[in-house]
Amino acid sequence: MPSTQKRTQELLEKANSLPLCSGVYIMKDRNGKIIYVGKSRKLKNRVSQYFQQSRKNTKTARMVYSAEDFEYIVCKTEIEALTLENSLIKQNTPKYNIKLKDAKSYPYIKITDEEYPRMVFTRTRSSDKGKYYGPFSGSSIAYSILDILHKSIGIPSCKRRFPQDFGKERPCIYYQMKQCCGLCTGEVSKEEYSALLQCATDVLKGNISSATRILTEQMMAYADNESFEAAARCRDTIRALERLNQKQSVVASPDTNMDVFGLYSDELVSCVSLMCVRNGAVNDKSDFVFNSDAITDGEALASFLVDHYIKLDYIPKNILISFELDEADISTLEEFLSERAAHRVYIKHPERGTNKELVSVVCGNAEEKARQTKLESQKDDSVLLSLAELLRLESIPERIEAYDISNIGTENVTAGMVVYENGKAAKAEYRLFKMRELNGTTDDYASMQEAIRRRIKHLKEDQSGSFSKYPDLLLIDGGKGHVSAVKEVLREENIDLAVFGMVKDDFHKTRALCTDTEEINIAKERAIFMLIYKIQEEVHRFTVGKVMAAKRATMKHSSLEKIQGIGPSKAKKLLMSFGTLAALKNASESEISALKGISADDAHNVFEYFREKDKK
Repeated sequence: MPSTQKRTQELLEKANSLPLCSGVYIMKDRNGKIIYVGKSRKLKNRVSQYFQQSRKNTKTARMVYSAEDFEYIVCKTEIEALTLENSLIKQNTPKYNIKLKDAKSYPYIKITDEEYPRMVFTRTRSSDKGKYYGPFSGSSIAYSILDILHKSIGIPSCKRRFPQDFGKERPCIYYQMKQCCGLCTGEVSKEEYSALLQCATDVLKGNISSATRILTEQMMAYADNESFEAAARCRDTIRALERLNQKQSVVASPDTNMDVFGLYSDELVSCVSLMCVRNGAVNDKSDFVFNSDAITDGEALASFLVDHYIKLDYIPKNILISFELDEADISTLEEFLSERAAHRVYIKHPERGTNKELVSVVCGNAEEKARQTKLESQKDDSVLLSLAELLRLESIPERIEAYDISNIGTENVTAGMVVYENGKAAKAEYRLFKMRELNGTTDDYASMQEAIRRRIKHLKEDQSGSFSKYPDLLLIDGGKGHVSAVKEVLREENIDLAVFGMVKDDFHKTRALCTDTEEINIAKERAIFMLIYKIQEEVHRFTVGKVMAAKRATMKHSSLEKIQGIGPSKAKKLLMSFGTLAALKNASESEISALKGISADDAHNVFEYFREKDKK
């Protein structure tokens, strides 16, 4: 009996000995690495199915073929199994599981916990008393909604703190354009501002009609009390909300709140599309694309729904799905989501009527997104294959790391590392190396050697994370000398990696690739040229941007603060009064001491500071 069949038979026998109860099972490969995590209300039945000769889809068959062993954890309830499964998938990111972005990377809109709360964009959820809305499918959507709330409802977008900053400065241009309520003037009552915030909260929940109703009632109350300016502000906000409501696509009755999920899956890619309907209108859309290895059976999709909603504060009453789930899975999910939502949640798989049509539309969105993803992937694969052939690489460069050195004088000498995986920027894996061994010099070669040496150290020592991944190709911003310097480090460390330099022309634009002995012309290979150009521009942007940010941080403090007795407040007063450092330098001691808040000792110290500088 072939070894694969023998192993499958042994695993089947092990599976048949499992208990008939709820639990989580963990599939492992020959290296002991977790490749799939699943849950079942009857462990024995579910796990044994994998190792029987019954027909399985290709993705599941690949996972079973890779499985060398499995473990299991018995749970008291299906809800406990559901939660444990979700936790284990996040901890181990198994190859064949559907994985969503980590919660911290999703954009949220936060209403701060202050006397006069503000609305801000954030990607991190803290255990504070602030209220978080989202996550949204992208930062552009979150910023767009924030912009609407600031300008339409009049919530301040500035960084002033209230009531501390009431009347301290003139109202900004947004107030003059009637895109801010002018809280800074001190003329907006706390009750009026609270009503505006409540209005914004209703909009974030998708309940524009409720916000409009509350504002209308308030407008009438202000008018009855002859507070006509406040009534006018309410009127303008109502009109803005009506315009916003008209922009939304109405797909159901006004009291309808639901999420609609559509699935498309083939051997190359899978995609789940989501349409969020709030008060009958489409509020947001999202696409979740999974690679060819991800299993998308009912169990995996149930896990996907848990992972999606566990990040959300709001869960609608109705969830429509295009895919079928076991009745027991639906019951468990409804119980789990209802408990989180604090209201009854129903999961439905419509087979007729308008809901069926809506699900079909979302499935069409999923299929179109999958088609676009495959086209982009094919294009990227083609370019990487051409690049491998041109550079005579042993394999397709799925992971490319590019390095650049930037500095301002001898300060903040920094090496930036950007990463491209399968032809796309993996921004979460970008890294910076601040030089430690230069001793006040700006040696580009030495800087690059230090960066690569430290990168290799991480490569050898880190057991997990992006630093543990071997690059297929190193690209260095520089010429033959830079490549030679890097190769010297690789030889010392006994590491074999492909290294090429990205050569620029006299106008600092990408010209060619090079080894330590020759140049390789890429001008005629348009697709390759565009990829290298994009990578070279990106590593330069990233590195220079970080260096400039570090420089700005060191320049935040005025040089005047070096003077004894002069702090930030007095330094600002001096500069505002005299206009420039040159004017202050030429001022007499008596002119300086004439300023309110500047003592005679302060004036003497400032005067002597500039005299001493002139002597040097």
